[in-house]
Order: sequence, then C-alpha cells, then structure tokens
Amino acid sequence: MTTRYLTALPLILALTSPFSLQAADYSLGKDMRNAAAVGNTEEVMRHLDAGVPVDAPNELGKTALMMAVEGDNLETVALLLARGANVNARANGNCTALTFAAENGHIGITALLIERGANLHDRTRGGWDPLMIASRYGIADMVEQLLFKGADPKASDKDHRTAMMDAAARGHAKVVKLLIDAGAELEARDKEGATALILAAGAGQTDVVATLLAMGANVNALDKSGATALIWAIGAGRSDVVELLLAAGANPNLQDTDGVTALMESISTSHGEYILPLLTYGADPALKDRKGRTAGDIAKLKGNQDAIVLLSKP
Repeated sequence: MTTRYLTALPLILALTSPFSLQAADYSLGKDMRNAAAVGNTEEVMRHLDAGVPVDAPNELGKTALMMAVEGDNLETVALLLARGANVNARANGNCTALTFAAENGHIGITALLIERGANLHDRTRGGWDPLMIASRYGIADMVEQLLFKGADPKASDKDHRTAMMDAAARGHAKVVKLLIDAGAELEARDKEGATALILAAGAGQTDVVATLLAMGANVNALDKSGATALIWAIGAGRSDVVELLLAAGANPNLQDTDGVTALMESISTSHGEYILPLLTYGADPALKDRKGRTAGDIAKLKGNQDAIVLLSKP
C-alpha cells in the first residue's frame, strides 16, 4: 500500500488559533484512524512520530485504537497500545475498544486489551458489558475467555437482562451453559419478570429450553403478567418447545393476571393444535378467566368449531 508523508505538518503546527489547530489535529487524526482501520501499521507509526495525538477521536468519538480493533488488526492495536493509547477511552454510546472487540468476535485482540488493562465491567449506554455483547452474539470462546478473566455473569443491563438471558433468547445453548456453570443466576428476571426459560420458550429456542430444563430451571416460573413459559410458547406457536415444557411438568392450569390459561391462549391465538396435547396433560376446560369465560366460551366467540368439538369430549 502506498504511504503518505506528512510534509505539511510544520505549517499546520505553526498555526496559533485554537480553532485552526483543533481542525488541523482532527484532519491528521482522520488519516491515522483510516490507516488503523485497514491495518497499515507503518503509516500509523508515521502519524504518531509526526505528533498526531494517539487518542484523537472522530466525530463519533472513535479513536485509532477502536478502529484498529474493529478491523481485527492486531499488529496495529499492539502499536497503538505501546504508544500510549487509552485502552479504556469511550466513544459515543460509551463504547470502548473492548466492547468493539466483543461485538466483532476478535478473541486475540480481546486478550491483548485485557492484558493492557481494559476494564471488563465498562458498560455501553444500553448497559451492556463485553460479556453481555459476546453472549448475545454466541461467541462461546470469547465468553469463556472473559469469564476466566473475571467478567461478572450476574451483571444485568438497563432492562435487567443478564448475559445468560440474552444468550437464551437468541438460541446460544453452549453459551448459556458456560454462563450458568460460571455462576449466572438461573432464575434471574428482566424488567418484565421474564426468566431465561420464558424468553427462550417465547423465541422458540428448543435447544436452549432443553438445556435450561436439564440445569434445573423452574418450568412454572411466572412473569409479571403471570404468564408461564408454556403460555409464551403456545402464543408464539412454538410446537417443539410446547412438547418439551409439558413433558418437563409444565402446569397447563396456571392462569395469568387476566385468568388466561394455556388452553385459552391456544384458542385465542388460533393455535388449536395444542388443545389435545394440553388436555392430555391435564388442562381443565372448566377454568374461567377474569371475564368469566371458559376455553369453550372463547372457542364459541371465535367460531372455532374444531376447538368446540375437542373441548366438548368427555
């Protein structure tokens, strides 16, 4: 790659106006950041030797270090750190070099950043730390790495969701197990009262549901609206998950705050394929919701003849 020499530097540095100097520094910083982004370590070194501030940010607050991290340019990252780059500098949204590394799955760079003092517990504006980010993306090797270095598996974001809950909702069963083994709270709840099992069930994450059940998750946990994982799974039409939950002892007669049971939910959401399995597992068609309606009443209101027939059988 062709390199650029900073022949105009003496003239730029001679400017005495604070505004002009700020603009000149920003221009120089841009060239260095662009070089860092593509891994042109030699050019980054030239800019640094010419006096460009190592942490000069762009309009989004990103430094050359952050851009080198995003580009997975380990050699450039190492140079910038050796030349004094602030490993814990923050861009807009409170992102750091380490959160960028986690988001992009750059495990080698993550190790180097941690070795040079990157804070494992720094949060983005949304409340996500590097472990949460790696977990959301299902980067198992990085999750293991961060846990080994001391990341907190019990930490939660602004919605009270932990790394394990995010991994569960997105179907990352291996990551879920790693986090639980490291001390993540199996029954932690988000701001809506949902557990990891409830989130995984509603998202149809069969492997995660199986993993959570095998590790002792409460199959009958209720969220703030009183809904269970079974009700969530039925409402979302998650057939495999419904079967798993029923086989694991999910109670089909638990009612949410509106009195809705799993049987009522299956009819209300036009998922009549669950009526027979629910009845087989002991669902009570005589239960009433807060409006005094049974599952049969709801079936009649919806004109669901198949449901009416099934519910009328002794």
